[in-house]
Amino acid sequence: MNVIVELRQYTLHPGARDTLIDLFEREFVTGQEAAGITLGGRFRDLDDPDRFVWLRSFPNMAERERALRAFYFGPVWQAHRDQANATMVDSDNVLLLRGPGFAAPDAEGPVAVTICHPLDADAFAHYFERDLRPALAAFGSPARAVHRTEHAENTFPALPVRTGEDVLLWFTPGEAPPLPDLSAHLKTAPQQLRLEPVRA
Repeated sequence: MNVIVELRQYTLHPGARDTLIDLFEREFVTGQEAAGITLGGRFRDLDDPDRFVWLRSFPNMAERERALRAFYFGPVWQAHRDQANATMVDSDNVLLLRGPGFAAPDAEGPVAVTICHPLDADAFAHYFERDLRPALAAFGSPARAVHRTEHAENTFPALPVRTGEDVLLWFTPGEAPPLPDLSAHLKTAPQQLRLEPVRA
């Protein structure tokens, strides 16, 4: 079942990532869940010590607005927002997506996310299902939790999301998979993030 998903990439002040993760795991997981938000995977970027990546999901856009208002105007965020914001350089790198969400696998080890900006979103989605997904599976790097851009209006503008772009992305447990030449299908080279799941 597909839901509304946010993929959030935070740029943090040098050395502040573990401070935010400790606060996040202690206060913001249960705080968001109490507001009706489903938390997905939380990750350290293995190639950028100042990047924290995480996901959360909502049944629909109306519930997203309700849940975000409940959390950000509620007591948990109000009590800890200054401490959290002090760790951040930028928290606006957010993709609004539709897909199944993604929780970090239980096993230890890295996770990769591959983010593609197609020239034609529908044509690339067709190519992905027909050609690229089977090729990845045959290589031993099956694509999981495939997401596409959700173009609905951001009804909680206090938290910006990236607009004016289409993406298709997927997750792969393990190392980032090798990809064929996708230049005929994409506006830019694919972005691949190597991520380490946060362990509560």
